[in-house]
Amino acid sequence: MNRYEKLFTHLNQKKLGAFVPFIAIGYPNPIAFMHIIDILVSSGSDALELGIPFSDPISDGPIIQKSMERAFKSGINFSRCVMILHNIRNKYPNLPIGLLIYANLVFKNGINNFYSCCSKLDIDSILIPDLPVEESLPFYNAATQHKIAHIFICPPNATEELIHNITTLGHGYIYLLSRPGVTGIDINTKKIYNTILYNIIKCIQKQKKKLPILQGFGIHTPLQAQESLSLGTSGVITGSKIASIIEKNISNTELAFKKIEKLVHLMKTSMRSNIN
Repeated sequence: MNRYEKLFTHLNQKKLGAFVPFIAIGYPNPIAFMHIIDILVSSGSDALELGIPFSDPISDGPIIQKSMERAFKSGINFSRCVMILHNIRNKYPNLPIGLLIYANLVFKNGINNFYSCCSKLDIDSILIPDLPVEESLPFYNAATQHKIAHIFICPPNATEELIHNITTLGHGYIYLLSRPGVTGIDINTKKIYNTILYNIIKCIQKQKKKLPILQGFGIHTPLQAQESLSLGTSGVITGSKIASIIEKNISNTELAFKKIEKLVHLMKTSMRSNIN
């Protein structure tokens, strides 16, 4: 049983939802980043989703884009990401760790070389947001060869055929998008998407292969986390809210640390009930 299976089995038994924070590696700088990781874990995060900074993150909104720019300015590159990931894994051997990386970076390093590196780092999953399912086979095969979960994205307009494909091929969990567009704290997201997402979730759950569903994009409040669980997901991923806290308190990292700790506690506490 891999780390994701152990996590979701444990949470299901306790009727809890998973809270998974996202942050770009090295943001706002390598030292503060490692302290933030410690806070995220000690405050109750169930897994980590870490982004490899990229110069053209087309799936990310301005908040995450700025976090990646700041990480670059602090001296982050792929080699330093590898060193940081090595340290995180050594410190948290039982924690599920997923990476978000854009396809060009995987190509640049060589598909097999990249997945081999991730295997040595004991990474649990890889999510490539700009990789269509139709073009994912070389990446999927490499991930499978190195026993790493290839995470597929399910958009809110997914067809039954797409849902069948990503459920059949997927491992670890399915990343369900709250809405079209890019990441960010979108206070104008319409409630109508809840009805759409409910139907998508029910279609996923009808599939022969059962995979947990984590909802991301615009999830930044305890109420949204509760609503997500009530729709039938297994948990949520929050990224832009964390990046926003850091950016707004960039000159006062101690205050940022306290606010991040409070956010994780609130999000995790809100997921103690209503899970299906």
